[in-house]
Amino acid sequence: MNASFWNYPSKQKSWPIDEEMESLGEVIHPLDNIGGFDVRPGFYQMNGAYQTEEGVSFTVSSHGATSCVLLLFRPAAQEPYARIRIPESYKIGNTYSILVFGLKAEDFEYAYQMDGPADQARGLLFNRKHTLLDPYAKAVTGQRNWGEKPEGGKDFVYKARVVQSDFDWGRYRNLNYKFEDLVIYEMHVRGFTKDASSGVKGGGTFEGLRQKIPYLKDLGINAVELMPIFEFDEMESARVVDGVQLYNYWGYNTVSFFAPNTSYAFHQEHNHEGDELKRLIRELKENGIEVILDVVFNHTAEGNENGPCFCFKGIDNNIYYMLTPDGYYYNFSGCGNVLNCNHPVVRRFITDCLRHWAVEYRVDGFRFDLASILGRDQNGAPMENPPILEALAFDSILGDMKLIAEAWDAGGLYQVGSFPSWNRWSEWNGRYRDDIRQFLKGTDGMAGTAITRITGSKDLYPEHRGDSASINFVTCHDGFTLYDLYAYNTKHNEKNGWNNSDGDNNGNSWNCGAEGETDDPQIEGLRLRMVKNACATLMCSRGPAMFYAGDEFCNTQFGNNNAYCQDNIISWLDWTRLEKYQEIHDFFRYMIAFREKYPILRRSTKKALCGLPEISIHNGFPWNGGTDYTSKLIGIMYAGRDDADTRDDIIFYGMNAYWETLVMQLPELPNNLQWKICVNTNIEYEDGKDVEAQTEFYYKKTLKVPPRSVVILVAE
Repeated sequence: MNASFWNYPSKQKSWPIDEEMESLGEVIHPLDNIGGFDVRPGFYQMNGAYQTEEGVSFTVSSHGATSCVLLLFRPAAQEPYARIRIPESYKIGNTYSILVFGLKAEDFEYAYQMDGPADQARGLLFNRKHTLLDPYAKAVTGQRNWGEKPEGGKDFVYKARVVQSDFDWGRYRNLNYKFEDLVIYEMHVRGFTKDASSGVKGGGTFEGLRQKIPYLKDLGINAVELMPIFEFDEMESARVVDGVQLYNYWGYNTVSFFAPNTSYAFHQEHNHEGDELKRLIRELKENGIEVILDVVFNHTAEGNENGPCFCFKGIDNNIYYMLTPDGYYYNFSGCGNVLNCNHPVVRRFITDCLRHWAVEYRVDGFRFDLASILGRDQNGAPMENPPILEALAFDSILGDMKLIAEAWDAGGLYQVGSFPSWNRWSEWNGRYRDDIRQFLKGTDGMAGTAITRITGSKDLYPEHRGDSASINFVTCHDGFTLYDLYAYNTKHNEKNGWNNSDGDNNGNSWNCGAEGETDDPQIEGLRLRMVKNACATLMCSRGPAMFYAGDEFCNTQFGNNNAYCQDNIISWLDWTRLEKYQEIHDFFRYMIAFREKYPILRRSTKKALCGLPEISIHNGFPWNGGTDYTSKLIGIMYAGRDDADTRDDIIFYGMNAYWETLVMQLPELPNNLQWKICVNTNIEYEDGKDVEAQTEFYYKKTLKVPPRSVVILVAE
């Protein structure tokens, strides 16, 4: 451990306004005394709580509240030791702000109480007895230890801490990779290292993940996408099924949007919450890996009418949430409520939040869960130009952030190919996932569609969207793992406790001849070939590529395609499979490096000097772009200059989705170049193996493509 990282200065850095006042020779003095505390108006434009030389400034806004009380707690205490009613004279517009002199961040926790009208039909839920969490809280107390009931039991209330923001980023600079050059590795922070087989200290934490950075670097990925790491409540809807404790494991249940999940920290971080995460991000970037956060702005952990009231409901329920005319909650999220993202107040909140993560944590982008909700108006209707999406697209701080939309929601709005983008937003291409899955397993009528998906989905994304619009993926957290995709015909979610009624029923999977585990070497061999086919196809597809953690060594969820509640080996990565499926891992590593070597695979480059077109189709024989219902053999040739403008790169991708060998006649090459085969998924992969010697060629012009196999050739 880097000792200097954990040695914090004994004296809190002064806030810039303090420094400015000192330079002007001015001193801030109290104006009033309330309950024994010296106070004055705080800093209205700084939402949340901030330590200053004099004390702590608290700022919170509410359009409907008639009064606001600041609650101060001793650390871990359930009852406040002070209640400070913020004077009406300290309110400007809808914003309460107070500077309390003499407070030190390490000595207290805080919350609010707000009074105002209570009228459910109008969406007003003010109750002066409710203890409310600061929406801008940078750290949240009460759920430090994963899977434990909140501190205080039934009387538990969320409280916030003041966080000292003094992490040293040094001469940090963003990596700023081209979006289309990314190979994104989606992962769950806890599940990545929680199993003992990970071999790390502090498994299931940011620190545990940090120890795996050498593995990620060696694999060759250049971006990680972290499933939700904002403070969430894993105990929401916790239950026991067949003697197994189930949780809200994935984390799509946000409690606080500005605060990292404290149970993901290995080290105690009192008033320095987030430092372990910052260290992780810094070291990922030092190793050439960007960081994308999966963010959930479609709903909150407050749920529906029967859910708790601990934040937005008690501050401005009718502003923060989409409400029906009679004051109930719309549920386009499937989780009880929907944030009213295009209201000016909520829009400001979301922008402030993302700016916070961009500045304080130096992340590189965001993936927005159920992003189509962000395009709905306050009545739930889709908007042509949603203000929040436009605001994020053009925000000055977020200008180089990767913005990724899951372009659908639980209310039936599906916007893949039509999500409002301003040429800034990219989309999880669900059509790519579904169509490629079908073609790879041999579904009739899919050859032409597969070619369209592999070459950039131009039917969905016009030329002006560029090569970054489509995030291509075959697997993600939601659905089968890649191994399970070829080990199960149907989902097996019985352990979730819903009689296997949850999860997607249309996974386009194929068990290759046996359901689940098998000792049949032919079936297992076919499964591994299908896994390699999916990897090779993904890495030869135009646009950013993404796959799910563990796919590179055939991690299994035992057929569970909706493991949202499984905090156990179903969801955790089983690192013993890395040794068992070393071939698959090495093949992934090779294909990632292959994609990196030839930029023409992932995006447009300068035209090839040899005169070949950038993309051409050769289905069975040269320049045949036609397909029919029975077509199973496709060939795609890419041609363009390398990034250094020193050579023509000419790559041929061929796929036989049929159960018998098919013959592929290759196009003629200019300038006395010859085809060299680099990949044949029918052959067991081994680093440095001569693949060409084991592939049947006829005069370097024609080859036999084995059944259910991918071949890749390079012109040399």
